[in-house]
Amino acid sequence: MNKTRRLKQYDLEERTFVFARNTRAFVKKLSKTIGNWEDNKQLVRSSGSMGANYIEANESLGKKDFVYRIKICRKESKETIYWLKLVDAGGKNELEEERQKLINEAIELMKIFGAILEKSK
Repeated sequence: MNKTRRLKQYDLEERTFVFARNTRAFVKKLSKTIGNWEDNKQLVRSSGSMGANYIEANESLGKKDFVYRIKICRKESKETIYWLKLVDAGGKNELEEERQKLINEAIELMKIFGAILEKSK
């Protein structure tokens, strides 16, 4: 593996890690309603799964395994967007802005994973 590819992988590994960490920080600020409790658990899982599966993809056993893991990353990105839209931010502007930033990042990550899949064909 060449140095440029390693740097790109590291950047995306770091980016997905930061996204998951930022998502967890956002969740901590949300009201503790019954609905949010369940939605937050799903949001935390899907946001972390993106990066974990990307790491797995980089350690894949072959091209089929790599493509499979990247498809999971894309799927988890879509799921994260869903949960971000669903959680109740209580109408607080600061939280709504933070949610939108997270949604925008999840959309970008989804597009990146989609582009990786296209290049892997």
